[in-house]
Amino acid sequence: MKTMKKILACGVLGVLLLPQTHGYAQVTTTGDDVTNVAHRGASGHAPENTIAAFDKAVEIGADYIEVDVHMSKNNEVVVIHDATVNRTTDGEGRVNDFTLRELHQLDAGSWFSDEYKGEQIPTLGEVLDRYLGEIGILIEVKDPANYNNMERFVAIELIKRQLRKPTDEEVIVQSFDHASMERFHNILPDVPIGVLVSNNPNGISDEQLKAFQTYADYTNPNHLMVDQDLVTRIQDHGMQISTWTVNDPNRMEELVEYGVDGIITDFPDRLQDVLQ
Repeated sequence: MKTMKKILACGVLGVLLLPQTHGYAQVTTTGDDVTNVAHRGASGHAPENTIAAFDKAVEIGADYIEVDVHMSKNNEVVVIHDATVNRTTDGEGRVNDFTLRELHQLDAGSWFSDEYKGEQIPTLGEVLDRYLGEIGILIEVKDPANYNNMERFVAIELIKRQLRKPTDEEVIVQSFDHASMERFHNILPDVPIGVLVSNNPNGISDEQLKAFQTYADYTNPNHLMVDQDLVTRIQDHGMQISTWTVNDPNRMEELVEYGVDGIITDFPDRLQDVLQ
């Protein structure tokens, strides 16, 4: 499995493998090193965050699947992007108002195409059990402030599968909620962490990067704010950059030239073509 931790190839393993020792390290990335991350699975080809989309990503040859997680009413970690089931299922209501049994009864595929009728909302555990060892898994923790101890419940799913210390970057956890990622780092300090950053005209300051590097291995911004300077500064702060969500091959090529470490896309097949 290709790893997002390209620093290993640069011989500075000791700098970045342990989250508590984040330091400065120049990272050199080539097109061959860019990690292909299937956003919500190969969501350009199959309904997002379903087994069908994840299987398609494996078939295409992506390096990672990105999965979004919320919590059910009975504290199960479930794979769905929105806080409600309205957009991607035939149900209505907030995810955390449904038990896992009720969520499994919803159709999470027909909205995309009749071909996918009957696709279910999977649990994080189901995804881990099905894909560990076959493809990397990038877990995005959604709206953790709306749930009680969500970080702990995600950590439990990893611990059950002996993932306190993932090897070869097989699992990475990220969120827009940076305080949540600090908490998760304190629970499982050997699990790689990413901080997501929305498009911001003010960019990302060095002060922010210094704060991120105390607990995170990745700073993952919206691609609209990514230029050569940002890539260099993130990597100079001892972190990697995987940018999202990039579906235009021309922009993919530009980002590869900047030296990004990973690209998150709905169409991992397009990125495959760019990287070949």
